[in-house]
Amino acid sequence: MQFKNPELLYALFLLVIPILIHLFQLRRFQKVEFTNVKFLKSVKLQTRKSSQLKKWITLLTRMLLLACVIFAFAQPFIPNTEDFNETQETVIYLDNSFSMEAKGSNGTLLNEAIQDVINTLPEDETISLFTNNKTYRNTTVKALKNDLIQLTHSPTQLNYDAAYLKGKQLFSNQGGATKNLVLVSDFQQKENLLNFETDSTIQLKLVQPKSTLVSNISIDSIFVSNTTAETLDLIVKLSNESKPIDNVTISLFNDDVLLTKSAIDIDKEAEATFTIPNNKVLNGKLMIDDAGLQYDNTFYFNINSKPKIKVLAINESADDSFLNRIYTDDEFDYKSFKLNALNFNLIPNQNLIILNELNTISNALKTALVAFKNDGGKLVIIPSNEIDINTYNQAFKDLNINSFSNQNTNEKRITSINYNHPLLANAFYAKVTNFQYPKVETSYRFSSNSNHVLSYEDGSPFLVGNTNTYAFSSALNSDNSNFNNSQLIIPVLYNMGLQSLKFSKLYYTIGQSNSIAIQTTIGQDDILTLDSEDTSVIPLQKTYSKSVVLETEDFPNTAGILSVKNKENTLQNLSFNYNRSESNLSYYDLNTLTNANIESSLANTINNIKSSTNVNALWKWFVIFALAFLIIEMLLLKYLK
Repeated sequence: MQFKNPELLYALFLLVIPILIHLFQLRRFQKVEFTNVKFLKSVKLQTRKSSQLKKWITLLTRMLLLACVIFAFAQPFIPNTEDFNETQETVIYLDNSFSMEAKGSNGTLLNEAIQDVINTLPEDETISLFTNNKTYRNTTVKALKNDLIQLTHSPTQLNYDAAYLKGKQLFSNQGGATKNLVLVSDFQQKENLLNFETDSTIQLKLVQPKSTLVSNISIDSIFVSNTTAETLDLIVKLSNESKPIDNVTISLFNDDVLLTKSAIDIDKEAEATFTIPNNKVLNGKLMIDDAGLQYDNTFYFNINSKPKIKVLAINESADDSFLNRIYTDDEFDYKSFKLNALNFNLIPNQNLIILNELNTISNALKTALVAFKNDGGKLVIIPSNEIDINTYNQAFKDLNINSFSNQNTNEKRITSINYNHPLLANAFYAKVTNFQYPKVETSYRFSSNSNHVLSYEDGSPFLVGNTNTYAFSSALNSDNSNFNNSQLIIPVLYNMGLQSLKFSKLYYTIGQSNSIAIQTTIGQDDILTLDSEDTSVIPLQKTYSKSVVLETEDFPNTAGILSVKNKENTLQNLSFNYNRSESNLSYYDLNTLTNANIESSLANTINNIKSSTNVNALWKWFVIFALAFLIIEMLLLKYLK
């Protein structure tokens, strides 16, 4: 037994007072006047022995009464554990990621944990608490209550190792304190194995609340497929974390206007296709009906207006009328110059440059073209019949395409189409096998057959290229080839022009580092802002001659569509979505860990921590004993004769 106020035990010396009173008690006689013997009070005889016994019993009762009162004020107790007297420090990590939206037995898992903190911890107890995006150090539940009630889900999550290390840093340097680190999370399964390093100074407690959620459907991503001049196909990818589900409804909105709906059956994964008009501005929103996690039921994207594609043809003496017929004014800004009249300052501002039958490629032109290509521009090279092969090959080397070897003067037919090449992907509804083969009179051989788009009947390439640079093996003038009149020339050259314009991404992911190039020219003191209905933020940005690159990571933190503005002018819209990594319903089995205490309830964990400092208080019993001895003394004095 121990005492909360042991200094009061010195009052036990007061027990000597009743002893002294009983030893030196002076009897005072009362004078009674009477006139007759019959008025004498009756005297009850006592033996000397019985009188002494009453006195000693009364003395003992009074001493016990006083002793119980003194013990009660000293507050005796019996500790429940050996470390009850040590200082307790508690640090709590609350995982407020989107996976904690899952339903538990009493609301969401996050709300259950918050209520356990508020209702179980004493209001004045000092704790440290942190979430994925906020930290509260050395505070109390009373001070935290409003913040906890208003706590929202975070689009990013600390990995579990980082949460463990951060929690350790929030403890004080007090050596004798018991340090309790409580990690509250559903412990959603990640790529890495779950393991915490052993630290003898930390008592690690893992709380894994159990979810009643058994299914969740998520919109994972979207992309554009099969683009034509009139339409494009929008492919929506979905995933399912439960048994197969039929007739999942997907709704497509433009702003808040419903455009169309679709229903699909989904097993583990599924795709839905929406065909929408090309060249139409779309602030898209996809929604599904799902009772699981709510954050992944909406997906934002946008298709901005496309400017005219800038095409520059550099001619020597060739006819460029076939290019004029393809690159029309409705989609393209087509310019054509003779080489000797070319203004080199036009080159950086183009999307596509066509070298139309130049005899030689000068060093100055080569340098400008390499810089243009490295800056993302696309290049098409059509040789003449009398080229300087050395200058061409030097340019081909710097542009990373196959070089020319010897010239072939035999007539060849173009018979093979590489339908898998990115240039011609989705350009044909079906493979063509019986078209009229175009032919060429003279051509050059490439040093390699790789990256071919169109080939001759002997397997050698007529057109080669990668995503940035294409080269024909022969001149396209009517004297050398009838390719200009072939049906193939339209999809080939049209797609070269169409793919030269960089489409802005449909969407970006919150929490990831994004570099977004906005094609605009702004003044020296101008800045771009990201605006929503409620906020306007200036992101980190770098200004270049033709563009401004925005860097986003911490903002935005809410999914939606934002406007990029220069002052009051809206340049384009950007869509941001939450990362879908929180959508799976697989969790770690914590029972495999040996260096941590595992619980499914935060309230139980807090009560276990409190029980290590709890004691069995005995002062009430001593008050009861004191009252009992007081009653005994009164009865002794009244009835014991």
